[in-house]
Amino acid sequence: MLALLEGLFLQAQVIPGIEVLEQNGFEELLGKRVGLVTNPSGVDRQLRSTIDILFEAPQVNLVALYGPEHGVRGDAYAGDHVESTRDPKTGLPVYSLYGPTREPTQKMLEGVDVMVYDIQDVGTRSYTFISTLGLVMRACAKEDIEVLVLDRPNPLGGLKVEGPYVEEGFHSFVSEFRIPYVYGLTVGELAGLINEEGLNRGQNGKEEHLKCKLNVIPMRGWRRWMQYRDTGLPWILPSPNIPSEASALGYPCAGICGEIGHLNIGVGYTIPFQTFAATWIDADKLKERLDSYNIPGTAFRTIHYKPISGSLSGKLVHGVQFFFPDYESATITLTQFYVMQAVQELFPGHNPFPLKSTRMLDIVCGTDYVRTTFGKRLKVSDIVDFWNKDTEDFKTVSRQYYLYQ
Repeated sequence: MLALLEGLFLQAQVIPGIEVLEQNGFEELLGKRVGLVTNPSGVDRQLRSTIDILFEAPQVNLVALYGPEHGVRGDAYAGDHVESTRDPKTGLPVYSLYGPTREPTQKMLEGVDVMVYDIQDVGTRSYTFISTLGLVMRACAKEDIEVLVLDRPNPLGGLKVEGPYVEEGFHSFVSEFRIPYVYGLTVGELAGLINEEGLNRGQNGKEEHLKCKLNVIPMRGWRRWMQYRDTGLPWILPSPNIPSEASALGYPCAGICGEIGHLNIGVGYTIPFQTFAATWIDADKLKERLDSYNIPGTAFRTIHYKPISGSLSGKLVHGVQFFFPDYESATITLTQFYVMQAVQELFPGHNPFPLKSTRMLDIVCGTDYVRTTFGKRLKVSDIVDFWNKDTEDFKTVSRQYYLYQ
C-alpha cells in the first residue's frame, strides 16, 4: 500500500519545462547559440540550476546570461541595480536587464539564436519578471531571435482572475500589459497571449507591437486548479520578499496596501505579504470588525510581532494575519481593501488618504480610480464593481491561450 501511495504521489508531481526540455534531449536548442534569462528560481526538482543544466549539456551551446531584478544568481536586493559582469561559475557574460536598460540592446543579443526564459512567476501583474519577459520578446523580435519559454506553475492557480485592466497613461514596469491584476495564466500562456493579442508594446504601452517567434515548453502534470502546494515542486524564492508559496499567495492580497505604507504587511518580518499590523492597532477589535463583514472564503487571526527590519524594526505591532479556507470563493485581492476599510472605521485618525506620493499606487493599480474613489470613504462597495469589470472579458480572451485544463 505504501509503495502504491508513493507511486501515486510521484505521478501527481508536476514536471517543469526545464526538465521536459532535458528529457527531450534539448531538441529545440540543437545547433543554436543560446541566451538564458533566469534567476535562482530556475531549477529542476533536484534543485539543479537551469544555468548549470544548459551549460553542462554537451549538445547545448549556452553563450550568454541575462539578469532581471535581483540578478541571475539572486545576489542583488529588491530595487538594486544589477550590474553586467561575468558569471563566476561558468565564465559566461551576464548582461543586466535591471540597470541602465531593461530591454536587451542589439549588442547584448549579438551571437544569440534563441533566448530561453526560465523564472518562477507569482501570477500578479505588478511583479516585474513578466515585464522583463515582454521586453525580451520585443528585443528578440527586432533581431529575429526565437524566444523559448520554459513553463512553470502559477502559484495562484489557473482559475483566479481579479482586478481591472491597466488604463492608458498608467503602463509601467509594474503594469506593462493591459491585463488584470491577477491573470490566471502560467508564464508560458501569458507569453502567448501578449504576443498574439498585441499587448506587448513596450515603453509604457505606446510603441508599435512587435511579435516574436515564440515557443513554449509546457510542464507535465499541471492542472488549472492547482496552487503551488499541490505541485510537489520545491519553492525557491524568486525574490527576497517571496520566501514561500504563502508569500506568493499573499502578494496580490497585501501588496497594494503596502504601497500606501500605513500598515506593516509582514515585509521586514518572517511572513511577508501575510499580515496587516501597526503599533496603534487593537488586534482583537480589528479581527472582530473584519469577521463582521463575512468576507467570502476569508478568515483572520490576531497577531503580534516585532519586525526585524524597516522603519518599525524592534517595535511591537498588532494586527491580523489572513487565510483562505475556501480559496475558490474568495476574491483575494480585495482582502487589503477590506482591512483598510475596517482600520478606517476603528481608527479614523490614521486615514492614509490623501497620499503625499500617488504615482506608485496608481501605476501598481493600473488606474487612479482606486485612489480617487476608494480614498474618499475607504469603502470596498465604492470600488468593487470597477475592480471586477474586466475579469469576464479577460477570461474569454485568455482561454484561447490555455496550455492546460
